[in-house]
Amino acid sequence: MNCIRRSTLALAALTLTTLALPAVAQDAWPNKPVKLVVPFAPGGSTDVIARMLGQKLSVLWGQPVVVENRAGAGGNVGADAVAKAPADGYTLLMASGSITINPALYKKMPFDTKKDLAPITNVTQGPMLVVVQDGSPYKTLKDLIAAAKAKPGAINFASAGVGSQVHLAGENFADAAGVDLQHVPYKGEALGYNDLIAGQVQMMVGNFAAASALLGNNRLRALAVTSKQRMPQMPELPTAHESGLANFENIGWFGLLAPAGTPAAVIQKVHRDTTQVMGETEVKARLYVQGLSPVVNSTADFTRQIDQELVRWAKVVAARKLQAN
Repeated sequence: MNCIRRSTLALAALTLTTLALPAVAQDAWPNKPVKLVVPFAPGGSTDVIARMLGQKLSVLWGQPVVVENRAGAGGNVGADAVAKAPADGYTLLMASGSITINPALYKKMPFDTKKDLAPITNVTQGPMLVVVQDGSPYKTLKDLIAAAKAKPGAINFASAGVGSQVHLAGENFADAAGVDLQHVPYKGEALGYNDLIAGQVQMMVGNFAAASALLGNNRLRALAVTSKQRMPQMPELPTAHESGLANFENIGWFGLLAPAGTPAAVIQKVHRDTTQVMGETEVKARLYVQGLSPVVNSTADFTRQIDQELVRWAKVVAARKLQAN
């Protein structure tokens, strides 16, 4: 009887140990630095958000989260590097709307957004600002639109690159306003602002986080916000809707993705820990200043959001007759 009991206990212990092995393996991740790829140049909104999140996750994980900027082709260079990286959780992508824009814009994509990348969560989102140089003759959005209509093609706008959400926000604005604007792409949002301040380009529909930090002091002037309601951070700034663009809205978002095939346990941990970080009072306060709100939706909801935006931007690209290559 004792032998049988000992054997039963041993079998139970072995079973429990076996069942615990996956959890132990999962808990071991990460055991080395994690790379967080930003597909745009340093200084833009995607970069700022990635560095804030990366610093917080480094503390939680006890491992460095190394932000790597890989700009080019409207975000395709960096996104492609992640899509082709080992699916082990050690390479992540801080993406923006460009991954839902480029499939319609580029004839030849180096990766498939839906097949080669695994959505984790939409980290944060917020409206954008229509900005001009601080010394610009355009004092209101109506001034800018009137000037663009008077001289079609004479006004150009900067973007973070062909296919970036800043690019399509500009195209979306031109379409809503019924004007012809010339697109000038840069390898990152910050570079576009530099030339806007220098007077090399005339306007930009940029992410609130980056644009708002450059307002005043002979740098930039905001003409309108692209949300449906005015922002509490800038209550004096009218919406584009108030300025004559009925139902115009453009929201910029920033989300985490991993290479397709990344273990579900890793995806879940990244999601869980990102949720914790974005719930911190300090992080919420920093986002508020940048005109952003934490989202951290479920992986399923983020996947649906990406699917919907792929359809939405394909229509805009077709309507504007845009093509990148």
